[in-house]
Amino acid sequence: MLDNPIWHALSTKHARFAEGGALARRYQPAVTPLAGLGTASPEAYDALAKLLGQNGMVGLFLDAPPELPSGWTLVHHGQLAQMVHDADAPPEADPGLTRLTDADIPAMADLVRRTEPGPFGARTPELGTYLGIFNGGRLVAMAGERVRFGNYAEVSAVCTDPEFRGRGLACKLVTAIVREMKARDETPVLHVRADNEGAIRLYERLGFRTRRNLFVAVVKH
Repeated sequence: MLDNPIWHALSTKHARFAEGGALARRYQPAVTPLAGLGTASPEAYDALAKLLGQNGMVGLFLDAPPELPSGWTLVHHGQLAQMVHDADAPPEADPGLTRLTDADIPAMADLVRRTEPGPFGARTPELGTYLGIFNGGRLVAMAGERVRFGNYAEVSAVCTDPEFRGRGLACKLVTAIVREMKARDETPVLHVRADNEGAIRLYERLGFRTRRNLFVAVVKH
């Protein structure tokens, strides 16, 4: 399941957010621009093309470099380190964290725009808990949950305003999200750019270990 996380999430715990069928599924576009294939076959890509329509674009997590059928364009690609938490539950969370609600979505979208942590849509917060840190009424850091499959839950949208980096805010937020997942008997997992050595070192200090690299591909039909 870890080798194809988006597909398994859309086929099980996140089926209510899914569009598609037996070969290809995507999240409803307002939730997040991610999709999954049962297998990376020409038939699956054909099914995905029908979901996307003309000039549709989506992100895929693949277990091998993308080999796209005719008619597809590779817009962006890279490698992600898939990290799994294999330590005990962390200590109590910092009391200065705020549980974000629908009223905070504009502030969340603004922080995402300033920090670019990855795909984030208007309805992404529906996928799970989001915690934030405010300074002077402005959201300056947050972290949350995204895909769920089996007993795994993904830490996602970890971002800090550039003016507030280096203060350990991401560490506090990820620690709190991991604690909530562990309390539900879920195993935290996350995906980070494989060349982001600083973030990988931080996650290692928090109890994550790299399992393998996956390939991310933003594709257009």
